[in-house]
Amino acid sequence: MLLITLNLMELAPNNTISPRLRFNRAARCRPVDRPPIWLMRQAGRALPEYRQLKEKYTFVQLCQNPELAVEVTLQPVRRFGLDAAILFSDILVIPEAMGQKYHFKETGGVQMDFAVASKADIEKLSVERVVERLNYVEQALKMLRAELGDQTALLGFTGSPWTLATFMMEGASVPKYSRALQLFREDSKTYYALAEKLTAAVTAYLQMQIATGVDAVQIFDSHGGHLAPTEFQEASGRWTNQIIANLGGKVPVINFSLGTHGNWRDLINSGANILGIDWQTDLAEARKIIPAHLAMQGNLSPVHIAESTPEVVAAETKKILEAMRGRPGHIFNLGHGLTPGAKLENIAALVETVKNYR
Repeated sequence: MLLITLNLMELAPNNTISPRLRFNRAARCRPVDRPPIWLMRQAGRALPEYRQLKEKYTFVQLCQNPELAVEVTLQPVRRFGLDAAILFSDILVIPEAMGQKYHFKETGGVQMDFAVASKADIEKLSVERVVERLNYVEQALKMLRAELGDQTALLGFTGSPWTLATFMMEGASVPKYSRALQLFREDSKTYYALAEKLTAAVTAYLQMQIATGVDAVQIFDSHGGHLAPTEFQEASGRWTNQIIANLGGKVPVINFSLGTHGNWRDLINSGANILGIDWQTDLAEARKIIPAHLAMQGNLSPVHIAESTPEVVAAETKKILEAMRGRPGHIFNLGHGLTPGAKLENIAALVETVKNYR
C-alpha cells in the first residue's frame, strides 16, 4: 500500500511535495526537489523550550511520559520546519526493559543500577516483555503519527547490540568502554549470549515502532569504532545485519555506525537502505564507494553548529550539497548529534541553506 501511494504521489509537482514525501523519496533514492533534512539529537539539548521542561522533569520522566515525549519531539519541527521528526527517547530504554534500569547523573552521564558482569547477569536479562514494558514509546509514536499526519516524516530508532552491550557492561558512561571488548576477545561465547538477547529485544522493539507507522528507523552503532576493523563484523555488524533482515524491508533502515568507514564492504552489505556517514569521512569520497541504490545521510560536523558563525555554517553546508549534487538519495544531517552548546542561529542557517538549495 505504501509503495502504491508513493508512486501515485510522485505525479505531484515538486513545488507541492511534502516533507514526508521528500524524505520517503530520498530514502528510496528517488528524485526530489532538494535533500530532506533532519538532525541527530534535534529533540532537546540546544532548545530553550526543552530546557524549560528539564527544569520540571528529569530526562527519564520526559522519555516515559508519552505526552511529554511528543512535545519534545515536535519542538524542533515547529521551530525549524525540518522534514522529519525523530522520537525523543534514549537507546538505554532497551536495557531498562530487559531489567537494567538507568538514570542520568546530576554531573552528567548515565548511571545504571548495576553492570552486566557475568553469565548469571546475562541470564537474568529478559527479552519476553520488552515491548510491553516500552508501551510508553508505542503510545508516543501513535500520538506523533496522528499529529504529523502526511506532512512530516516520523523516525524511530534504537542502539545496536554492540553499542548497548558496551553501556550495559560498564554500567555507566565512562571515558573508555573496555569491558565488552574484553569479553568479546576473551570469551566470545558469553558475549554472543548477550548479543543474541539484545538482537531479539531490538528486533521486537523496532517491529513495534514500524507497526505504529514510522517512515524509517535508525540503528545507532555509536561505539562501532571502538572495534578493530577485523573485529567489527563479528562483534557488531553481524547482529545489526540480523536485525535488519528480521525487519523484512517494511520501512527503510538507516545504519549509522560511527568511526567504522574502514569497513565499507560490511556496511554496504548490511541490508540497510541508508548509510549514515559521520563527520570524519569525506562525503565526496564515500559517494564514489557506496552503490547508487543505497541512500547516504550526512554529514556536517556538529562542531560547526556549536562554534562557527551562520555564514561559515552556510558555506560548509553548500560544500556538502555540491559534493552530492546529482546523487539521488542524499539526506542531509550532521555527522553526529547536536551538542548542548549548539547555537540556534547556526541551526537555522543550516536548515535554510538546505531548504533553499536547488
